[in-house]
This record gives sequence, structure tokens and C-alpha cells, in this order.
Amino acid sequence: MLNFDFYNPTRIFFGKDRLDSIDKFVPADATVLITYGGGSAVKSGLIDKVKTVLGNRKVYEFGGIEPNPRYETLVKAVEIVRKENIDFLLAVGGGSVIDGTKFITLASSYQGDSRDLLKYGFTPITSEVVGNKVVPIGTVLTLPATGSEMNSGAVISYEHGKFPVMSPLTFPKFSILDPTITFTLPKIQVANGVIDTFVHTTEQYLTYPVDAKLQDRIAEGILQTLIEISETTIAEPENYDARANLVWSATVALNGIVGAGVPQDWAVHMIGHELTALFGIDHGQTLAIVLPALLEVRREQKRAKLLQYAERVWHIDSGSQDEKIDAAIQKTREFFESLGVKTRLSQYGVGADRIPVIVEQLKAHGLTALSETQDLTLDISQKILERAL
Repeated sequence: MLNFDFYNPTRIFFGKDRLDSIDKFVPADATVLITYGGGSAVKSGLIDKVKTVLGNRKVYEFGGIEPNPRYETLVKAVEIVRKENIDFLLAVGGGSVIDGTKFITLASSYQGDSRDLLKYGFTPITSEVVGNKVVPIGTVLTLPATGSEMNSGAVISYEHGKFPVMSPLTFPKFSILDPTITFTLPKIQVANGVIDTFVHTTEQYLTYPVDAKLQDRIAEGILQTLIEISETTIAEPENYDARANLVWSATVALNGIVGAGVPQDWAVHMIGHELTALFGIDHGQTLAIVLPALLEVRREQKRAKLLQYAERVWHIDSGSQDEKIDAAIQKTREFFESLGVKTRLSQYGVGADRIPVIVEQLKAHGLTALSETQDLTLDISQKILERAL
């Protein structure tokens, strides 16, 4: 097992009817900015419920944070934070709203051009960069997928790119995880959330062995849980037990536990981000396109863990090593397709002629040495994209 530091200060309120917890953990004299997305939180009455819990606190609202939150939108909220002396941010939404709110708090404290914050990548942005007085964040989760409700990372869109933004200052102070709030989600958003959770887990699991037995078992538990409950939670959106297991799986997949002390890949996400930026394909759908293709191209580098994945997750016990790996990759693709998600670039109208454009974007964003071993070059990315057609 590799050396690791683990820190996660986020308090979780899980289960039905937990909104009242907001009142206990937002200071009574706070001036609050509620952030949200396209308006479903308003139409459903959730924003009104949150405002009722906030009581006499001074409350402002900022809506319109889009999927793959855009820098240009978020800086408008930064102006409100500064002008109205906001001292608590409450994100009501899924990963995009929460990610955007994390950027808002960092940018509100930063004294320079806030686009600078997009240049740090996976290097954590510290108080030396933005100062100690960042506005604290709480969240009310409406879409299980990204795990942003219990981690310190975000992904922000700007021009033709998606940029990781990491900071220990952006851990939410608390997150409300009420599975019933997610009951009205469209089926495709639930399916995308399942895939995002699945691939968050494989990015930290399908690498190479370091004898991290507990982390492996936790990862395998998340993957098996998703396989077990995904069909039910999509077909029966108000099945509380199935949805509760999805919500908690999504949170645990990326709250630091699975990735502690193990190598991590993230090449699927980096390539997938370019597909979203260039073609507008949903994030979860890009992962379903890239993961099976990447596993096929990188099967030798990942052989030991792919065999473990085949045997422990998919219970493939017969055949040669190569046959087991083939079957595991095929089952992965079939699982994504069983959720109603296409797994080929061509099914989204992206042909071979677009692959050089994608590769050029990877180069432009410095993504030339990806994977857990930093040996996934642009040539290999091209092979993965060709396999994904």
C-alpha cells in the first residue's frame, strides 16, 4: 500500500427529511447565497423548502449554473458574493452546481484574474493562493453521480476545455443526502450517475496491485452494488432502498476512501472531458464510450487488476486469462448499454475524421502523459479513440 494522507471534514446528513439540519449548521446571522441549476429545484419546491429552513437569515439566489458549469456564468455569482458580503454558500443541485459553487468561493477570495485558478490542475489551491477567508459551503444533493458533495474537487468549463480545480478549502461543511429528493430525475440522468460512479471507482481500482486489500474490497463492493441496483433504481425511481444505495455509492466512490494508498488513473475522465467540450456529449456517456476502449488498449498494463475485476466483480471463473479479461470488458460495455447508454463514438455522430481534433485538444491542454504510470501518450489516446468508434 502506498503512503497517503486522508482528510475529509464534510458532515453528512443522510436519509429522509434531513433539510432541517441546515438550520443547525448555517450560522444564524449568515447572509446566504443559494446556488442552483436550470430551475427544477425551483419548480419542485425544493428551493422554497430550503428558504423556509433558513428562516430569518438574509438570502440571495443565483440560478442558471449549467451542466459542466461555465466560468463565464460563475463569475457573475462571484460579483454577488462580493457585493452583498455573502458569508455562506448553499449549493442545491448535482455535481455541476456543487462544483460551480466551489469555484465561486475560491474566486471570491482570489485577488487576481480568477481564470488563473483554472491553471492548477490537480495541484491543490491553498490559502497562500486565495487567502484564509473563503466563504464556507453547504450542499443539498439532487443528483447522485460526482461525489462532489463530499470531496474538495471540481471541474470547470472554459472556452473549449474542462479544467480540474482542487482545494482543501472547498470541502463542504455539510451535505444533505436525501434519496427522495432524487426521485423525479429523468432516467438518463440516473443512468449517467450510475456510470459516473462506476468509472470513478474503476479509475482508482483498475490500475496495478499494491496490496491495498481493504480499498480493493470497498471498490469491488461499490461496483457490485451498482450492478445489483441500477436496473431497479432506473425502472422504479421511488424505490427508496435502491436509490439510497445509489446515492451513498456515488458519495463513497469519490470521498477519498477508495483512492487512499492506491495508484489512480483518470485517463478515462481526461479523454471524456474533451468529448464533452467538443461535442456536448453528457459526461457519463463519454465515460461509457472511453472506458471499454481504454481497457482493451491498456489490457497488458492493467492485466493483474483486470483479472481481479473479472473474477471478483463479474464472477468470471473459467477460461484463460485473456478470455476472462475479454469477458470482463464485454460485460462492462453491456452493463452500460443495459442502462440505455450508447458506448460508441459513431453512435453520437463522431467519426474517424474527428479523432485528430480530439487528440489536438488533449495536446493543447497538456494531457500528453496520462494514466497511473504517466505513459499514456497522445498516440495511445488516439488508439483508444479509434477503438471507441
